[in-house]
Amino acid sequence: MHIYHQLLRSAVVTSAALVVVTALVTSCSSKTVGGGSDDQLLSFVDPFIGTGEHGHTFPGATRPNALVQFSPDTHLIGWDASSGYHASDSVIYAFSLTHLSGTGIGDLGDIALLPFSGADSLKPVATFDKATEVATPGYYAVQLQNFGIKAELTSTDRVGLLRATYADSTDRKLLLDLGHILQPNWGHKVMGNDLRLVNDSTIQGTYYTKGWAEHHQLSYTIRLASPVDSIALYRDGKRELIQPGYAVTKDTADLKLHLYLPAGSEAYQVKIGVSAVSPEGAEKNLTAELPHWDFDAVHQESRRIWSEVLSRITIETKDTTVLKNFYTAVYHAHIAPYNYQDVDGAFRGMDKQIHQGDPKDGHYTVFSIWDTYRALHPLLTIIDPDQALRYGRSLIQDYQEGTILPRWPLAANYTGCMPAYHSVSILADLVAKGLASKEDLRLWTEAAVRSSIYREDLAKKFAGTRELDLITRHPYYKELLGFVPADSVPESVSWGVEMAYDDWCIARLAEAAGLDSIRQVYDKKALYYQRYWDHETKLMRPVMADGKFRTPFNPRFSAHEKSDYTEGNAYQWSFYAPHDMEGFLKLMGGKAVLEQNLDTLFTTSSRIDGAEQSGDITGLIGQYAHGNEPSHHIAYLYNYTASPHKGQALLDTVLRHFYKPTPDGIIGNEDCGQMSAWYILSALGFYQVCPGKAEYTIGRPLVDKATIRLKSGTFTIEVKGNSPANKYVQSAKINGRDITGTLTFSHADLRAGGTLEIVMSDKPRK
Repeated sequence: MHIYHQLLRSAVVTSAALVVVTALVTSCSSKTVGGGSDDQLLSFVDPFIGTGEHGHTFPGATRPNALVQFSPDTHLIGWDASSGYHASDSVIYAFSLTHLSGTGIGDLGDIALLPFSGADSLKPVATFDKATEVATPGYYAVQLQNFGIKAELTSTDRVGLLRATYADSTDRKLLLDLGHILQPNWGHKVMGNDLRLVNDSTIQGTYYTKGWAEHHQLSYTIRLASPVDSIALYRDGKRELIQPGYAVTKDTADLKLHLYLPAGSEAYQVKIGVSAVSPEGAEKNLTAELPHWDFDAVHQESRRIWSEVLSRITIETKDTTVLKNFYTAVYHAHIAPYNYQDVDGAFRGMDKQIHQGDPKDGHYTVFSIWDTYRALHPLLTIIDPDQALRYGRSLIQDYQEGTILPRWPLAANYTGCMPAYHSVSILADLVAKGLASKEDLRLWTEAAVRSSIYREDLAKKFAGTRELDLITRHPYYKELLGFVPADSVPESVSWGVEMAYDDWCIARLAEAAGLDSIRQVYDKKALYYQRYWDHETKLMRPVMADGKFRTPFNPRFSAHEKSDYTEGNAYQWSFYAPHDMEGFLKLMGGKAVLEQNLDTLFTTSSRIDGAEQSGDITGLIGQYAHGNEPSHHIAYLYNYTASPHKGQALLDTVLRHFYKPTPDGIIGNEDCGQMSAWYILSALGFYQVCPGKAEYTIGRPLVDKATIRLKSGTFTIEVKGNSPANKYVQSAKINGRDITGTLTFSHADLRAGGTLEIVMSDKPRK
């Protein structure tokens, strides 16, 4: 039996006690959270969700958008080392200060420390019992079994704080590993170390690496709670004792420091300030954010900050599983992007130079844009529009420094990862929702246009580096032929259809800026997706340089980074024209054809062909793959047919079976908040199919009631007759206006506040 039908038939209706979550709106005062509803929200967050299978999340201590993610590294090799942690592991190599959340490629893992005891070894490794692990927002703790040490982590935005309690008060050591790296088998390596032993309780330096980020450096200041007895330095395994004043510059050796701590029964603490600018910047960050040694106060302040974030949306539901999934999703949706700016406003730009910004604005990195433009950024325009705008302006700052908008900016580096140039989608959505100023529009349009064409100047500039991947031949072929030829470049169909959407976004930016000639050019390019539509197979099919479709053609075939589709196949990529659904329907032959194609997608065999198929194709219902982002809007396309109820049933299946409050509870890579943002919006009952078009379409809400805090007022969602069995929408009203016929409402409707009322039933609406 097909998985869709299996899941629908085997769905178990559970009867849980009614859990009503209400949250007080907390202020940004220094008062810490005690008990009550805010603590209740925090209790629903489980940072271990997504740390198993291929979710690639981490459980360590962090704050919203913080530069520091202080977390254990249990996994160094392979795909599942992307975040440095995997739920199946039983050893800890170190606790490092920076991590990526849910990505498919690893980097960071900077500045690694490990408390240890017992006999010296060059690289001590801790064993641990998972039953001793504790992770909550802003806090992580574990018992290191073989060393008899309890390690606890907390953090501010730019400072990590370690508290280690040693069972043997006379045998206390600390490893500083400056050769530590994640995924060394994937080309990530240490390029050098600057190190200075300032005194017997302070170490400063800069750590240089090369990997996904071509030129990455992170400076640090390490402050010890009390002076060390002695320090041994291991350079390429050779031991020497060092004294205050010792320094090295750009030492490329594998450096490890063993710090011998004074005896004592009290817990020993270490704080590490970091900066992308300089050791002096790290010192400023440490002094400003953590001038004291009160571990519990830092932890409680993190709880207060996370409580404020979680309380932006309050929900009521009968299902505790929904509560855990929902608030963990809100937590994961606020980890990235990271604020890359020091407390004084200094930051390292895409040109690798130091710039001065406004500390209130921040400057951000780690944008997983190919993933997050779809739901994360639209979500933030609702619950935190000021932050959404800061992200957009940060991308524009990247353009001003590097002359092109980034696709996946990482640590002041262009990575060029993933197709198209979806920064323009983020900008267009901000404009569509009235968040950009008139002064922004011409610069934003300029940035978008210059980022949509082949740049010979940048191809020369980035030659021989990882950043060259930002500059591809795909835009060149698009301008020359109007399509991307499959016999010239891989992933041609994905590039072609996604660039068409991005060009539509550029047209909207130009339209808002009053640049009509540019609007006309890019509105024409927005229709280039049509070139890939094959009326015979009713799929988006690769086109060869001679203008003919690829033959033979297997729509189930996938070869990672080698076939005609990015991390997918023809089935998963044949429903992508979100900006032109009216034209897309006309192209394919109308609503009935779309419904038939959707039915085929969700009910055909889940077999994927190809020995090198992409590992990202997960969460299959037929050929729909919820574990990867190109499928995320597809179930909502049933709202463009005569059978919206089919999409509602499918959304119920995805929400209930592909999200679980367990380590393996995320069906694919979390991707810096996109998987979570999809869940948040879908559980609330609506989704934005086309970012840049300020319109939402209704799906299948899981919550009984939700209240969203807006800048002025609230937006309430009331779901009547909701239950696991009642998965079908019977009617919908927005502020009293019936929208049952369209199942759509505008961002203006939401922004004005008021109420969305949805009535559910166990039978499809006729």
